[in-house]
Amino acid sequence: MNHEVVAEVLQQRVALVTGAGRNIGREIALALAADGIAIAVNVRSSAAEGQAVVDEIISKGGKAFLCMADVTNHDAVTQMIAAIAKQWGRLDVVVNNAAIRNEAKIDDITVGDWHQTLAVVLDGAFFCTQAAVALLRKSDSAAVINIGGLTAHTGAANRVHVVTAKAGLVGMTRALAHDLSPDGITVNCISPGMIETVRNSTSSSATPNHHAKHSPLLGRRGTALEVAESVAFLAGLKARFVTGQVLHVNGGTYLGC
Repeated sequence: MNHEVVAEVLQQRVALVTGAGRNIGREIALALAADGIAIAVNVRSSAAEGQAVVDEIISKGGKAFLCMADVTNHDAVTQMIAAIAKQWGRLDVVVNNAAIRNEAKIDDITVGDWHQTLAVVLDGAFFCTQAAVALLRKSDSAAVINIGGLTAHTGAANRVHVVTAKAGLVGMTRALAHDLSPDGITVNCISPGMIETVRNSTSSSATPNHHAKHSPLLGRRGTALEVAESVAFLAGLKARFVTGQVLHVNGGTYLGC
């Protein structure tokens, strides 16, 4: 397929990116938009951040609109997918990026903390994918991409809730790859690690403990853009024979753990 045809097909496609207001989610939305994909920018409560991403995409000639929804709320997710269908009449790519990454000792993790972390990562990915399946089945190049994490594979102190959720996302990826393969829908997981992002300085996760214990073999931290470019590959037409995989984007950190 030549580049002109690829560009023409990509411009007809639509992607939903959850947790797209900042950091990796924002870069994913911008990277997919740069490939000509229309973007449904999802945020839970940060309307200003989400709208800034929408405005940036539109300023560069792309298409985007803001989807305010809590991905842990099944009804809200259903309404969001309906809004995307009304706006563009199709959905080709779902990027499940929304997550909580707080750090806490097991003694201090409340029942609410535990359930909220699993809900955002696992319920969110499941609700969004399930609600989108009917639209994805109509696409001839549909893809679901889950954003996992390095610690799901290495473990990490003070993150039992986060590690459990991200490890579950790997299992969900493999199961969905089986379930959706008859429809030609690919399902993969990106596992970022040691990525420079803007963190809440008042949060216990401002400086993750595992960042101090591990170093990328490449001698530097990664960027959110480098994660986004990997997502763009899996969402693109050149990755149509890739499914059920976990792509590690961590500069070789995983090899040194």
